Amino acid sequence: RRCKMFGTSVEVGVYQLHNFSISFFSSLLEGDVVSVKMDNSASGCSVVAVDNKIDEAIDLVKSHVMFAVREEVEVLKKQVRELSERNVNLERENSLLRMLTQAQKLQECQYLQAKSKTSRNEMNVIWHDHFFAVCFHI
Repeated sequence: RRCKMFGTSVEVGVYQLHNFSISFFSSLLEGDVVSVKMDNSASGCSVVAVDNKIDEAIDLVKSHVMFAVREEVEVLKKQVRELSERNVNLERENSLLRMLTQAQKLQECQYLQAKSKTSRNEMNVIWHDHFFAVCFHI
């Protein structure tokens, strides 16, 4: 497509790309207005001026993106600190519960061993009495 204001189709394409880029970047900036004036000299549109304006818009977008990324990094660092603290607390709790469980299991084992000895002694007495009774009746 050719236009009287522009000398070549390439200049028209650059102009259209430039307008698209500026409107796209403006929409990314959520309301920040980026104004660009075309440099129309006697020889036509200055491609260098357009490139400079596009570079300025890109730099502006980069700075906004970097700011947003820095904010997100700070939020994530805070979450990492909180999760690390929570992890340390859970590890302490786990260690304490393991110690208490081991002590409780040890007590249960000692109780069962004592109970087992008592039961065996009772069984021996019963068996011995039964044997004695059987022997006595013969």
